[in-house]
Amino acid sequence: MKQKVTLKQIAKELDVSISTVSKALKDSVEISLDTRQKVKAFAQLYNYKPNNIALSLKNRKTKTIGVLIPEIVHHFFTTVIGGVEKVANEKGYNVIICSSNNSFDKEVINLEMLASGSADGFILSVAKETQQRKDYHHLEETMSQGMPIVLFDRIIDEMVCDKVIIDDSKGAQTATNHLIATGCRNIAIITTVDYISVGKLRTNGYLKALRANDIEIREDYILKIESIEDCETAIADFLATKKVDAIFAVNELFAVNAVKVLQKQGKKVPDDVAIIGFTDGILSKHFIPSLTTISQHGEEMGARAAKLLIDKLEAPDHEPEEYRTVIIDTSLIERASTK
Repeated sequence: MKQKVTLKQIAKELDVSISTVSKALKDSVEISLDTRQKVKAFAQLYNYKPNNIALSLKNRKTKTIGVLIPEIVHHFFTTVIGGVEKVANEKGYNVIICSSNNSFDKEVINLEMLASGSADGFILSVAKETQQRKDYHHLEETMSQGMPIVLFDRIIDEMVCDKVIIDDSKGAQTATNHLIATGCRNIAIITTVDYISVGKLRTNGYLKALRANDIEIREDYILKIESIEDCETAIADFLATKKVDAIFAVNELFAVNAVKVLQKQGKKVPDDVAIIGFTDGILSKHFIPSLTTISQHGEEMGARAAKLLIDKLEAPDHEPEEYRTVIIDTSLIERASTK
C-alpha cells in the first residue's frame, strides 16, 4: 500500500506552494491546467485524500472548538485562550489550540487537520503571512462547507463571518492623547509594517491624535518594524538621531525594547522620555519601570468569541445566517513609564 501524503509533502515534491496544491485539488481556474493535472496525478499516485468536511459535519459533532493563534508565547493570546476555555468548558466543549507561528502554510495545515473531524468550528487570529499574501481561500472553503469561523484581533475585513475586535485606532488615540496631556509634543511611534492590520489601525489612531491637537506629523518619527528578532537594533538606530520626549509603541515588546535602548543611551523613563505600550501583559506589569499601557481585555475577547461560535454551532439549521462584529472597549492603565 502506498503511503498517504499531506498537502505539505505534495507542495514540497512539486516545488509549489501549499495554497497552489489546495486550489489545484479543488480544480480552481486560478491554477494552470498543467499544474492542476500534475498535482492531481501526484495526489492519486500517493493516495492523498482531501478532507471531506461536509461529511464530517453530517455524521458527527466533536463538541470541540479549534483555536488558531499566530504566536503561542504572546501573553495577549494566552489571555484570549483563557476566556475561550472558560466559556467552552461551561458549555460542555473542549478546546484544541494550534499556533501558526505567523506562517500561512502552517495556518492552512492546522486548519485542514482540525477540519478533518477534530473540531466543529474555529476561533482564529490570522497569521502575519496570511495578511501579507491576502490569500484566504482556506478560510472561505471551510466556511462554505458549513464550519463556522469567528475571527478575533487580526481580522479580515473582506470575510463575512463573526468577529471580535477592539477599536485599535481609538485605543491608540487614547494613548497618544495621554502623552500629549502630560506635556509631550515630540512623540514617536514604534509600529508594525502596514499589512499587519492592528499595527496599521494603531498608527492611524496615533496620527489622528496628533492632528486633533495641531501637532506636526513627522514621517521620520514613525518606525515600522517587520522582524521582531531585530527590533532592538532597529529601535536603537531609530532613537539615536531623534529628540523625542515620548514614544507610543503598538505592542509591549516594542515598548520594553524602547526602554532598554533609552537606558543604554543614558536617558531616564519617564523623566526624559515617556513611554506607553499596548497590551497589558506580564512584561507591562513587571518590567522596571512598569509600563503605562492600553489593555485589550483579552479574556473578555476570548469569552465573547467562544459564545459567538457556540451560538452558531447550536443554532437550528433552518435559522437564517446572521453575522456580528463585537467591539471590546479598551482602557488606559497608568504606571511608572509616564509622568
